[in-house]
Amino acid sequence: MEIPKFGAVKKTRFNDVTWVSEIPSTNTALLERARNGACEGEVIVADLQTQGRGRRGRSWTASSGTSLMMSILLRPPAATLSPSNASLITSALALSAVAAVDEITNVKLEVKWPNDLVVDGPQSTVDDGDPGYRKVAGILTETLIQQGAIEAIVVGIGLNTGWGQIPPELKQVATSLDVLSGSTVDRTQLAFKVLQNFEAEYAALLEPGGTENLLQELRKHSATLGKRVLVHMNQKTKTQSIKGDALNIDEAGRLVVKFDNGDTQVVAVADVEHLRLDAR
Repeated sequence: MEIPKFGAVKKTRFNDVTWVSEIPSTNTALLERARNGACEGEVIVADLQTQGRGRRGRSWTASSGTSLMMSILLRPPAATLSPSNASLITSALALSAVAAVDEITNVKLEVKWPNDLVVDGPQSTVDDGDPGYRKVAGILTETLIQQGAIEAIVVGIGLNTGWGQIPPELKQVATSLDVLSGSTVDRTQLAFKVLQNFEAEYAALLEPGGTENLLQELRKHSATLGKRVLVHMNQKTKTQSIKGDALNIDEAGRLVVKFDNGDTQVVAVADVEHLRLDAR
């Protein structure tokens, strides 16, 4: 039975949780609230987004009630985070969701750099276009900057919870927690647990040494490190795609890749595909 919707999570900063049946975008709405002076800790959870957004302006859609769609407003204290490492908030929420999903469903998710939660797909030795993993969630972090410093951060997650069946066109791309676990997933309970976990992850990140502690956990749960990857980087007017090996995640949350030409580069913004080992 679904637990009642909550308006706050005790012993956390999340004391203003708004539930809506339909909204264009939880991130867009919360960014507008942030510009109008809303306090840290406001949360919006939606049954349906009609103009949901992913990274790089991509659209993100899901049928009503089939996904946990939630955005969170943060105002980190001065000098704790900078625009260059604000993506660590993405990692903090990713780890919070991984732990919540494991506790509630026993499904083991991993973090695909930079912002997806995935589960391993069927093993195959045939290069049939299957990426080897299935996407279960995506995270979008957006930052308001004033005079070179962070004024506010809005981080949103879309987590597939109740698809029932996977559409044929998505079978090699995505899946849902109910399909993976073989049982119904309570979105309200999951939202509550993610916020509980995120309070701990976010508070720890802001402490001295918090960045390295978070990165150690992120590396442990990374689906990307140690993989052959194809990195798609925007180079002025065109996209350059380069193969290499994912070596590490640095102190700002960027991916360290050794490319096949021998160069080792830090990748801050890019789309990354995992490649099968036999694709060398």
